[in-house]
Amino acid sequence: MVVRAWQPGRDLVCFRAEAEGADDAREAIGRMRFALSVDDDLSGFHGRFRDDPLIGDSVRRRPWLRLPRRPEPFEVLAWAVTEQLIEYRRAVGIQRRIVSGLGRRDEASGLSDLPDAAAVSGVAPARLEAAGLSASRAVALRRVSLLVARGSIDLGSPDHEGTCSKLQTVPGIGRWTADVFAVGGQGRYDAIPAGDLGYLKWCGRLLRGRPGGFADEEEVRELFAPYGPWAALAGAHALRISPLAAARPRRAGTRWSAPLRGRSRA
Repeated sequence: MVVRAWQPGRDLVCFRAEAEGADDAREAIGRMRFALSVDDDLSGFHGRFRDDPLIGDSVRRRPWLRLPRRPEPFEVLAWAVTEQLIEYRRAVGIQRRIVSGLGRRDEASGLSDLPDAAAVSGVAPARLEAAGLSASRAVALRRVSLLVARGSIDLGSPDHEGTCSKLQTVPGIGRWTADVFAVGGQGRYDAIPAGDLGYLKWCGRLLRGRPGGFADEEEVRELFAPYGPWAALAGAHALRISPLAAARPRRAGTRWSAPLRGRSRA
């Protein structure tokens, strides 16, 4: 199925799907609507945090900001494994080689897509290593793909927490990978990949007041805890502003607070 999306106006997004039947076309468009977050109502977030001392400026400037997702949950999981502890550009190269060597191709359009879980689980780890993965990550990707292909882990289950917990029982799949999957594959706003290098650097600079310092995961989670069910979107806005220009939080017990027009918000 091939879907095209375009934006002819500021408040209008159009979709067109090419598929064998109407049901397939509707499913394809539904997946892309999810990937682009066009049906999500963010008014509650904007109303609550447009004057927030940390991210308020970005919320006012970028009301259109949405979280990046993928139309296929397995793609989020597989690519998260390839991106563990390596530079992003290198990870993209690995992903392209996996798509080229194992992926699906639409002859009519010439477009390529990633292989499904069954295809990845059916190859030797050495084949994935040849694409650039380390031995341990090749084994982890094949192992989790096998569990998904067998149905032992249902990536589309409505039990989001249960799925993420199952993922973390697989050797080589940790909290960061599960959080990335929660945001990009399940569409959750309450999860934040606190172990991501971007957050560790950004929060470290904000909290320390100087470049070069790194926060730890617990500090990142504590910083975004006040945003509750909107933590992921708050994090996305935070990364789009300079940490030195943001209101520096001060620690109050075990919570973070920041000055707001002469008051404090916990």
